[in-house]
Amino acid sequence: MHFENLKAVILDWAGTAVDYGSLAPVAALQRIFEENGVAISAAEARQDMGLLKKDHIRRILSGQRLREEWSRVYGEAPSERDVERLFADFLPKQASILAEFSEPIAGVCETVTAWRDAGLKIGSTTGYTRALLDAVIDVAAQRGYRPDASVTPDQVGAGRPAPFMCYRNAIELQTFPLSAFVKIGDTPSDIAEGLNAGMWTIGISMTGNEIGLSRRDFEARPPEQQGALKARACSRLSQAGAHFIAPSVAECNEFLREIDRRLASGEQPSPRQVT
Repeated sequence: MHFENLKAVILDWAGTAVDYGSLAPVAALQRIFEENGVAISAAEARQDMGLLKKDHIRRILSGQRLREEWSRVYGEAPSERDVERLFADFLPKQASILAEFSEPIAGVCETVTAWRDAGLKIGSTTGYTRALLDAVIDVAAQRGYRPDASVTPDQVGAGRPAPFMCYRNAIELQTFPLSAFVKIGDTPSDIAEGLNAGMWTIGISMTGNEIGLSRRDFEARPPEQQGALKARACSRLSQAGAHFIAPSVAECNEFLREIDRRLASGEQPSPRQVT
């Protein structure tokens, strides 16, 4: 495998590179809300996955059901003060369980090694803070996966869908143009981030947030339910504007080769802006 025009790949973390099913953020979010007397479902926790976690908590609290339940429990609607307090609670909760959910997804280590051998740089972005990501990086590295660059929202002043983490990756990787980069992630906010940065995008449908199940739990579902879950995941990522959709990182090679061919013919990624 060799790429003439493609320069770099920027990978998301949970649900894309590590943590099959993107289980760690959901577990931490559900725990902090439950401890504050307002339980949330896994679906509510996953709705805006991929955002900076403070923004994610703010978005959860803005939902009608959560606002009504919060008002019932506390006698007033949730405020920015509550966002700050929940976020402060979230960080140690997330840190305490990250090591359990930092196993690289099957095929990621071998695929990333092959991409490096083909001349690509490997960057990463996330919704985690720097402190949280550092814990994930150490565990993932021990198990065979470490990108060449990693950037978090608190390093650049904004999370997804802003493109700033992608820009800083390009600086740290000392690579350009961004039209020769591919952003790979498992959430609509990943796709928005890549599009806003002027990159090609590949949505990951099977291993991440849009299905949101461990491999064992998914395989235990009846075939018709599996099919419905796959179709919904692909639809969500397609509606977000993904140029391509792959089941996993290990199944992205054909799309990278196609992007390389398109770049050779002068084609550029769609200049869409997504909010």
